[in-house]
Amino acid sequence: MFQKGTLMATIGLSFFDWLIIIIYFAFILGLGYYLKRFTKSQEDFFIAGRKNSAWVAGIAFLSANLGALELLGMTGNTFKYGMYVAHFYWIGAIPAMLFLGIYMMPFYYSSRIHSVPGYLKLRFDERTRVLNAIAFAIMTLLVSGINLYAMALVLHTFLGWNWDVSMWISAATVAVYVTMSGLLSAIFTEIIQFFLIWFGLFLVSFLGIVEIGGIKEVFARIPHSFSTLWSTSADPTQNGMVITWAGIVFGLGFVLSFGYWTTDFLVVQRAFSAKDLRSARMTPIIASFFKMAVPFLVIMSGLVALALANDPKSGFVLLQDGGQVNYDSTLPLLIQRYYPSGLIGLGITALLAGFMAGQAGNVSAFNTVWTYDIYRSLINKNASDEHLLWMGRVATVVGIILSVGTAYWAKTFPSIMDYMQAIFSWVNAPLFATMLLGMFVVWITPAGAFWGLICGMGSSFLLFLAVKFQWFDPVALTLSSTASDMAANFWRAWWAWLICFVVTIVISLFTNKRPKEELVGLVKGLTEENITDHVPFIKSPGFYAIISIIILIILNIYYW
Repeated sequence: MFQKGTLMATIGLSFFDWLIIIIYFAFILGLGYYLKRFTKSQEDFFIAGRKNSAWVAGIAFLSANLGALELLGMTGNTFKYGMYVAHFYWIGAIPAMLFLGIYMMPFYYSSRIHSVPGYLKLRFDERTRVLNAIAFAIMTLLVSGINLYAMALVLHTFLGWNWDVSMWISAATVAVYVTMSGLLSAIFTEIIQFFLIWFGLFLVSFLGIVEIGGIKEVFARIPHSFSTLWSTSADPTQNGMVITWAGIVFGLGFVLSFGYWTTDFLVVQRAFSAKDLRSARMTPIIASFFKMAVPFLVIMSGLVALALANDPKSGFVLLQDGGQVNYDSTLPLLIQRYYPSGLIGLGITALLAGFMAGQAGNVSAFNTVWTYDIYRSLINKNASDEHLLWMGRVATVVGIILSVGTAYWAKTFPSIMDYMQAIFSWVNAPLFATMLLGMFVVWITPAGAFWGLICGMGSSFLLFLAVKFQWFDPVALTLSSTASDMAANFWRAWWAWLICFVVTIVISLFTNKRPKEELVGLVKGLTEENITDHVPFIKSPGFYAIISIIILIILNIYYW
């Protein structure tokens, strides 16, 4: 995302700006301390005691996803690619979120697991669980570093603080309130951060639309190829992402989207905290409505910035680092342009809230997977409840320290957006093939799952290295005559999924299958179907999922 170097001159903050920022940090830390009294067991620490309503879990579910990539990365990428970035929110999120709620959550929630790797143990075996747990822990630390880096960069850029000081203050704040009460404090702060993000940033796009003269005028000032979703996708040379509809549908809409939203424990963990199965199923469905609305914050802000940049009289110019345009300076520059003294503090606090939400989500997911799926599985199988609670808190601190290291590494990447998608293609894409086959095909074997996952993750990483070190042209991945780095990410995810899918099936045909009686509750066809007894259809998860998909279709047709 951000390049090296200072992005902008320090913005002068008024007393009220500083007051808002200080109150926010004090409140978050105070909330963590208060919630500590309710965290008495490892069940409370890792899955919040399974007491949350669907609305609480749903908002936390989405808030955990509203990190650095969403707020800064997507706004900047909209300036670069236009409306095509909306695919990440609509086709690249909603179908997968609904699929999780309707079809996959009954298997997750009913098995009473603490993590996604925990399901892999029950469905397959211990080695598959440990393989995924290690891969997920590494991925989480890498993504956590991105959030930490971006959070520190806001402090460094807006407040003029020393880079290293900004990094460690950011890390320490998250470490303190997550360590005290685990997922419970993460969820409650994520809810607060969710509303802060909306109230702190919606004025950016609103004031931009007012200045330009309306939404129609915004679209009139940008190129046609930047104002559509699908009409230019037949020819990759006609859109900024240099990608065809096939890459969007198969790479992003199917593999990367389903791989993230249905298997990434960072978000799925929030649904595990729901008080009952119906609430757990409603969690991603409720979040889907908010997810469809997020483009008003990021996409519209990016389009406003693009319209301003196309008008020489506006004086709006993105910053440059080392002679390259820094697209991720878009949102900070808009805040600087529209927010008066006294309101800038709210904008900065909203940005920090987004980064802390993403960081807290990553850390709480990491400490759970480490404690249950690595530490208890491999190191201390007889650990007591009190010991696991202690280990979870230790893992939180260690995870934060390791995240500082990955944050410095993330700082060296010219594009964290591409870096993020590459990480997801290594782990989540092949894992989705394993989960899909495991939940819906009874005869898939433990050996098939393990070696399929090995081949899928290994092939994805090798393809990444092949493109990075130019062993072959990324066009070879994309089935088209041209390609961008983002297109290569989409197609690499597709190939990783397909390789894992095929290898898993082939090996399963020749290896020992588990008895069906051991798979009850874990595979469709062996799981009780009456999961919404005594609930009228208009109150069922399926009804709200239908409404969500209808809105999704309307949005795609309108912006075709």
